[in-house]
Amino acid sequence: MASADAPYPVQEIADAWVRERPGTPVSSIGIVTPVWQLAKLLGDDRRRVLARAGVDTATLDLLSVLRRAGDPYTLSTRELAARSMVTAGAVSQRVARAEREGLVTRRAGEGRPRTVWVELTPAGHTLVEETVDQVLHREAELVGGLTADQQEQLAGLLKLLLQDVQTRLGDDRITQVGDLADGAGKAGGTGEPGEAAAPGNAGK
Repeated sequence: MASADAPYPVQEIADAWVRERPGTPVSSIGIVTPVWQLAKLLGDDRRRVLARAGVDTATLDLLSVLRRAGDPYTLSTRELAARSMVTAGAVSQRVARAEREGLVTRRAGEGRPRTVWVELTPAGHTLVEETVDQVLHREAELVGGLTADQQEQLAGLLKLLLQDVQTRLGDDRITQVGDLADGAGKAGGTGEPGEAAAPGNAGK
């Protein structure tokens, strides 16, 4: 962990704006800029973990949603779209790709021909179990510089901030930084990290 006395570029940015433009509100810089930087670092690292595991992020997102649903690990495409927060078209593409790889099966609903049920196969179950373990163990390692109490405190503060910003913006989707893939936001405990966009110049 870096020394507390080491220069901190984020604070230097805020101090420079105060010096050059007295009265400029800079309190957000100490929050927003690190969040952007962490999102980029964590997103890039997760992509590397998944690349080594041989699974793409969209497929893992689909398998994770099914796995979290519990036995028999089956959801309708409508439920998948709602829980993944992606479009119906995006879900269809994900399901078709995973089915080709033998990770899920799909069937029409009995008596409800427009309903399509998607079920995790044993191969899909094995893949998601192994990959989620790799992802979560790695991310636990990356936040391990904080004590358990610090992690709990930070998680609580981030929850408050996220919910408040979502309310202010009228947008409660859970998306990834700069994520425009699939034409909609996406969610999930192992959601698909998008290409992280850089924060605005004011915070750089």
